[in-house]
Amino acid sequence: MSIEKATFGAGCFWGVEELFRNIKGVTAATSGYAGGTTKNPTYEDVCSHATGHAEVVEVEFDPAQVSYEQLLDIFWSNHDPTTRDRQGPDIGSQYRSVVFYHSPEQQATAEEKKAELDRSGRFRRPIVTQIEPAPPFYRAEEYHQRYLEKHGRSHCSI
Repeated sequence: MSIEKATFGAGCFWGVEELFRNIKGVTAATSGYAGGTTKNPTYEDVCSHATGHAEVVEVEFDPAQVSYEQLLDIFWSNHDPTTRDRQGPDIGSQYRSVVFYHSPEQQATAEEKKAELDRSGRFRRPIVTQIEPAPPFYRAEEYHQRYLEKHGRSHCSI
């Protein structure tokens, strides 16, 4: 079995982690931070808006069971990719819509899917999802991992 990684930011990582963790072929989904300037940031650091990090989920998956393209479809179907630095009530650059790619193939696929989605007319506004090379990933504090599961919820109720 060959495992690949994908990293997505789509707002608060609790719901994003839960979403991907329940996809057949996903072997792990980990909440964390990426895309900023500080090494080993804490949740408080990220919330200060001084580090530039996004709340992200690092997804490990078996491409024989679920494709990267399918993961992108799930990503774009489960948040509003037309709002900059905001998802629902969560506001700030840490909640931005972002795809951090791990290979040239992932980059090409993400850019093609974004352009396709933009042309589809599904959204009234342009898609603002950033597509960038995967920077270092910093695992979030343990209390953030499987947060919704630990608290007996299947989704964010905010």
